[in-house]
Amino acid sequence: MSSLSKSQLTASWIAQIAAAGILLQTLFFKFTGAPESVYIFERLGAEPWGRLASGVAELAAGIALLVPATAAAGAAAALAIVAGALASHLTVLGIEVQGDGGLLFALACVVFLSSLVVVVLRRRELPWIGSFFS
Repeated sequence: MSSLSKSQLTASWIAQIAAAGILLQTLFFKFTGAPESVYIFERLGAEPWGRLASGVAELAAGIALLVPATAAAGAAAALAIVAGALASHLTVLGIEVQGDGGLLFALACVVFLSSLVVVVLRRRELPWIGSFFS
């Protein structure tokens, strides 16, 4: 049973669904080799292995976010994954990629913030990180 209040649980689920929805939606582009995804990972010097590996990692994190028993771990994984995406945007790709108006960067920011909310709210489910936020 969760030790979260009803409002905390609601906030966690909203954040979990937001992060998982974005992570899982982008898989189509990664796994089908969409030109935008190929372009990004070519710029990063990680095509195709980086594209496919990040897709598998995002799939695992997205599913974990939607399972109550693994939501906190899924959020922690999503934080790590999207931190890499944000670093790539800030150092190599830029905020705007192929005229997307910064959409991919904004989605990464939403996943990062949503995942951070879940990690903070469910910190007691992550003994290795819980004391950091106490």
